[in-house]
Amino acid sequence: MNHHPPSPVGRALTVVLGAVPFTVITLLVFGGWPPLQQWDASMAARAASYGATHPNVVDFWQVVGAVVLPWTSRAVIVIVAVYLWHRRARLLTVWLLVSAGAELGLVQAAQYIFTRSQPAQHLVETDGWSYVSGHATAAFVMAGALGVVLPSVRGWRRRFRLLVLLPVIVVVWIASVDRLALNVHYVSDVLGGWALGLAILTATSIGFGLRPGLRRRRRRTPVSALETARPPRAAVIVNPIKVGDGVAFRRKVTRSLELRGFDDPLWLETRADDSGNAMAKRAIEYESDLVLVAGGDGTVRVVCAALAHTGIPVGVIPAGTGNLLARNLHIPLDLDDALERILEGRDRRIDMVSVYGDQLDTDRFAVMAGLGLDAAIISGAPPVLKAQIGWPAYLVSTARNINHPSVRVRITFDDELTIERRVRTVVVGNVGMLQANIPL
Repeated sequence: MNHHPPSPVGRALTVVLGAVPFTVITLLVFGGWPPLQQWDASMAARAASYGATHPNVVDFWQVVGAVVLPWTSRAVIVIVAVYLWHRRARLLTVWLLVSAGAELGLVQAAQYIFTRSQPAQHLVETDGWSYVSGHATAAFVMAGALGVVLPSVRGWRRRFRLLVLLPVIVVVWIASVDRLALNVHYVSDVLGGWALGLAILTATSIGFGLRPGLRRRRRRTPVSALETARPPRAAVIVNPIKVGDGVAFRRKVTRSLELRGFDDPLWLETRADDSGNAMAKRAIEYESDLVLVAGGDGTVRVVCAALAHTGIPVGVIPAGTGNLLARNLHIPLDLDDALERILEGRDRRIDMVSVYGDQLDTDRFAVMAGLGLDAAIISGAPPVLKAQIGWPAYLVSTARNINHPSVRVRITFDDELTIERRVRTVVVGNVGMLQANIPL
């Protein structure tokens, strides 16, 4: 069954449907719907009566209200956005900040437009208008945003997501009950805040192309009995640690392949115990016409080594720290530009170098291989630092290993010329350019 991205009309319809609850509640509130008016009046009277005889309870809810301020919810969103930025989840980062900004602006606009007075017998002194509840809206947007983000960030276990989401949902209820207990908002103000939060999340999610929980699965079938040729197949091998924004990455790659007539790609993720060898073999079994590999030079090396002499083209999507092979092949570091270059450019053969040695399995590499100081620098670069600042982490490792001992080596070229040297490092380069276009 073919599945296509939603059309502009479909997206607009989804946004409209997301705004329906807020529109309905607003019309009922200001249209004077009797059942809702009675509910608001009854709850406000009960809160005022109970609070007047239980000052300690009022004090408790005042403390709670000081903790669950709208700015607290927005601060949580900003903190998560900073985390996602470091995980290179740029799309989700911008979406979170836009959602928080929209919540702040639309709450202020709604209160200014409707100018609904707070219940007359509110139990604490507070300024502002009643409709909508800013506390309820901000908490709802925070909870909904985390509900979209956490399943999208690879590496988070499902159990851990629940441990985060359940308390966040409780916070929404606490923030809302606090407003009712202090009698500063009507029930309809809280419901309106929830509905406004839903409308904001729906609009921004559609605007950014986020469709949580929906996985596109399309198998192309021939339109007639005469159509026998299958569409080209692609496999995508991904290092999930390097590709932080899994939702945006998967959508862009799938869409780019679909536009060029490819069937739905086979998605394969590397593991801690396998950097891509088994995944490359699975791509061969899939009879792939193209393999895309997204990761660092280590992932690219393993995949290319496994696919050597198979005739299957490999497209390198830079997602690592150094991305030396991509840089030397002039593949752009931007995802959209890289996909265009890979899918629209020409195939080109490159050499791979076989390497073997004592207690080493025969292997191949496409970039460089080194021993001595070079190996110490690569293995000594802190993974956390590489994730945060990129290739400059190797400079830190260089400083740490600057006193690496030298060794005497004998190097033979073409079984003829032999030289002996005492060196700190030996590097065999299949490419000659380092970061910042520095020649080796």
